[in-house]
Amino acid sequence: MKNVDDAVVRGFGDEWQRFDQRELSQAELQAMFDAYFRIFPWERLPADATGFDAGCGSGRWASFVAPRVGRLHCIDASAEALDVARRNLSGSANCEFHHASVDAIPLAEGTCDFGYSLGVLHHIPDTAAGIAACASKLKPGAPLLLYLYYAFDNRAAWYRAVWKLSELLRATLSRAPRFLRHAGADLAAALLYFPLARSARLLERLGLNVDSFPLSFYRNRSFYVMRTDALDRFGTRLEKRFTRTQIQSMMEHAGLRDITFSDTAPYWCAVGFRNAGVPPAGRAPSRRP
Repeated sequence: MKNVDDAVVRGFGDEWQRFDQRELSQAELQAMFDAYFRIFPWERLPADATGFDAGCGSGRWASFVAPRVGRLHCIDASAEALDVARRNLSGSANCEFHHASVDAIPLAEGTCDFGYSLGVLHHIPDTAAGIAACASKLKPGAPLLLYLYYAFDNRAAWYRAVWKLSELLRATLSRAPRFLRHAGADLAAALLYFPLARSARLLERLGLNVDSFPLSFYRNRSFYVMRTDALDRFGTRLEKRFTRTQIQSMMEHAGLRDITFSDTAPYWCAVGFRNAGVPPAGRAPSRRP
């Protein structure tokens, strides 16, 4: 059984065609990239490193990684998303593109110097197996960077309660026809993301700590990013969330060691290194919190 949800793949193909990221400034893209890759061990990569982007989407992260490495394999289960990535990365001759799901990555095991998968593996049926599949492509000692939606395990109870209310909207909107998903996500961006994010920015300028303020992560982001992420958040049928402990357990079970978590948003970003001589277990419990 393939470790992929066809409805999710179609949804992300549609999302990246609609939001191909070309409207974003390089400064904003750079800031977002830095937030995800803050803990990535660039200094440990060999010269002309070969690696992969599992779930490359529009290629927005690959555009920053490709100039730093020898070869980058851009992999996505959506042919439509991969077309967007090809256009966005047309100037990067060292990128190769593969139409494949995470359980069928067309790379030999133990051959990559690094890998990353950001915002992808919480949208597949078996996240633990997806992590193990990625880890299996790494050479011993090579790093894997992951970003998985967090279960608000570092937030207060009221924060988690607000999220549960938002789940009602996602459960409805993610199953609506395409035009309603788009309209609903745009409304969420305009009526929820934008006012809360800009309120957080104002409060921060007044000297207040806004880390626990809902959607404060977007306080310095453009409305374009809010629209993109609102469609991702409310328009995707399959979404899982994990605690830091669960993510560490899945990574360890996949044969990764020396795991480090970023202590700043977005949560959770983690990097681990392929354990020499220990093959990934292939599957681990990935209980929903």
